[in-house]
Amino acid sequence: MKRLLGPEFLMIPGPTSLPDRVRTAMSSPAMDFSGEAFAALAERAFRGLKPIFRTEGEIFLYAANGHGAWEAALANCLQPGETVLVPETGLFARVWRQMAADLGLETQAVETDWRHAVAPERIEAILRDDTAGRIKAVMVVHTDTAASVCSDLRGVRAAIDAAGHPALLMVDAIASLCTTDFAMDDWGIDVTVAAAQKALMVPPGLSIVAAGPKALERCQAGRHLPGSYWMWQARLGKLLYQRFCGTAPIQHVAALGEALAMIEEPGLPAVIEQHRRLAAMVQAAVERWGSTGFLEFNALVPAERAASVTSVRVPGDFDAERIRDHARLRYGLTIGGGLGPLKGQIFRIGHMGFLNEAYVLGALGVLQATFRDLGLPVGDGALEAAIAATTASPG
Repeated sequence: MKRLLGPEFLMIPGPTSLPDRVRTAMSSPAMDFSGEAFAALAERAFRGLKPIFRTEGEIFLYAANGHGAWEAALANCLQPGETVLVPETGLFARVWRQMAADLGLETQAVETDWRHAVAPERIEAILRDDTAGRIKAVMVVHTDTAASVCSDLRGVRAAIDAAGHPALLMVDAIASLCTTDFAMDDWGIDVTVAAAQKALMVPPGLSIVAAGPKALERCQAGRHLPGSYWMWQARLGKLLYQRFCGTAPIQHVAALGEALAMIEEPGLPAVIEQHRRLAAMVQAAVERWGSTGFLEFNALVPAERAASVTSVRVPGDFDAERIRDHARLRYGLTIGGGLGPLKGQIFRIGHMGFLNEAYVLGALGVLQATFRDLGLPVGDGALEAAIAATTASPG
């Protein structure tokens, strides 16, 4: 099946669509990465990220994807043989835990069904039992894009405090930053990892770590894994080649600065509200489609459904890839598929980054047409419900 003319609609949970302003910045000419022009670009990025994370901690930029930020967080705060506690709310939590094991750390999983968020009371109980203090960090994926489950970070912090445990709280905010309320310092988060290709609207290849005082203290005291490129101590120097551990990813930094300017123009609260509104539209449509029982949300608790991506389950005897293939080949809409054990069981609708109501309604319309073409028994009224969700929302 050959597609006719027209743009591809990209509705996957990352990488997200690129604004023209970001693409223009990405095409910046080569420049001296030790010169004044790039110094201004870099300062703009470092300074602009702090209010995004809502932290006064240190910001580190890496020429890497989100997995690089994962490793940087682990490498700087933990020593070989130390134990980390990882609630497994989805595939990415599992893979982060496996990375920790590969780096020589002991890992303890808190298993879930990948349909519910972290249970803070389980974290508290495990930490209370850890009277020897062997657990050095609790690693939480705020929004696991594989499952589209979003966890309560304040609840996790409260559980750690209630147990009186000194473990660091390390958070993957890759798919939640700029889509969901997030306050690193106020919520007592010690390390946050993020990546630029999600709601920050920058091409893949740039990742970010924000480190608070407790994490920096562990690193500066030498309580870290062996390494060089990821290490914070070398990157705390004032020279740009030190802050980037060599040649900087100049064009990515320029693109990030432009993306941050775009977020600053309406303000971060307005951007988060827009993501909430778009998520409400998608979730309203899925609710109607699922009224027949053929489709259902993967995240079972409404309050735990992510603002950045919605995962939708299909019956066990149906392959969700059929929906993805038809939507892409017939209509030019690309949505996400299931990952790992969920492959073929779910499809994922990304709704973060450079999107608006028109974009989302178009995608929902294509999905409605896809269900019709495939003869799938979904409920009626999905588009009307989505429209009602946005008209009932503030802003």
